[in-house]
Amino acid sequence: MNDFLLWPFFDDGHRALAKELRAWSGEQLADAPHGADVDQTCRDLVARLGAAGWLRHCVAQAHGGVRAAIDVRSLCILRETLAQHSGLADFAFAMQGLGSGAISLGGSAAVQSRYLPRVAAGQAIAAFALSEPDAGSDVGAMAATARRDGDSYVLDGSKTWISNGGIADFYCVFARSGEAPGTRGISAFVVDADTPGLSIAERIEVIAPHPLATLRFDNCRVPAANLLGTAGAGFKLAMQTLDIFRTSVAAAALGFARHALAAGLARATSRKMFGQTLADFQLTQAALADMATEVDQSALLTYRAAWTRDCLGQAGTAEVAMAKMVSTENAQRVIDRALQIHGGLGVVSGQDVELLYREIRALRIYEGASEVQKLIIARELLKQHKASS
Repeated sequence: MNDFLLWPFFDDGHRALAKELRAWSGEQLADAPHGADVDQTCRDLVARLGAAGWLRHCVAQAHGGVRAAIDVRSLCILRETLAQHSGLADFAFAMQGLGSGAISLGGSAAVQSRYLPRVAAGQAIAAFALSEPDAGSDVGAMAATARRDGDSYVLDGSKTWISNGGIADFYCVFARSGEAPGTRGISAFVVDADTPGLSIAERIEVIAPHPLATLRFDNCRVPAANLLGTAGAGFKLAMQTLDIFRTSVAAAALGFARHALAAGLARATSRKMFGQTLADFQLTQAALADMATEVDQSALLTYRAAWTRDCLGQAGTAEVAMAKMVSTENAQRVIDRALQIHGGLGVVSGQDVELLYREIRALRIYEGASEVQKLIIARELLKQHKASS
């Protein structure tokens, strides 16, 4: 069902992108592996996505990108489509954008030219290192430090839950540099993976396997030229990066949900039971109706948020939070119903719906858990109410 591309959120370039990507994904990702040697699989996927030109949407035109600025609707179309075919392909694409976003927004011309063309070509793997053992949603609790020492900064501390940890060629790292208390004293740096003092403290295994690690910084010396933006402005840079890429998380969830709906329809119309198909039962029809409605609800909120960012030039904080929360929560329910329709087959390892069930769970947590999104929505609502009173 691609009639959503006729909605006024899109231009002809978006429709052409979706058509080309669907054809490529159907051909190139039909037998995409999942779970076996995820490190090498992700490396291969980044290279293939780069060679096909899809990663050009992660950077601006000046550095090999497709459009003058990163286009959120394109990111969402890419993630939705890739997620329908392969969770790891979606992951590989997403991290190239999120992992290099702070460079696009705050890097010097020299830093941008050194990293971004390689990101777009799939020749360098990017990572975003913000979270810590005691600082996830509460970024102000960050403990990792960055101390200025001549022409360098010296980083100490740890980062955890870092996607692409262990395979990335560079990390965008956020650390407390001390210009002010709380979030106003955080700076951002690009750190090459082979920098002395940076090590992989632990690899983390999760239910939907992908490269994930805890990083350790021990007297890790980084050139001052690798500072992203200005000293003390790292929190703002991190939030700006998430404002761009968080909407695409909703799109990935939407892609998983579309896949689940298609799988549920196929199973319901082919499974024979009591002399009829499963789809002939009204309870099944009710489940399918709920699934289809939740998919469209997610699509509307996701592409409204993307359009707000692209066309109105606004962060659309509340719109993004609504899209992320609703799309991920809806996808969890859609996938759960699809698995139920499959019966015992649904919990067999390696089945599409079983893989989707594991893929979706993390999306309700990372880049802002659903509970955090509710706080953001309420905060924006109260701010608007106060301003209009």
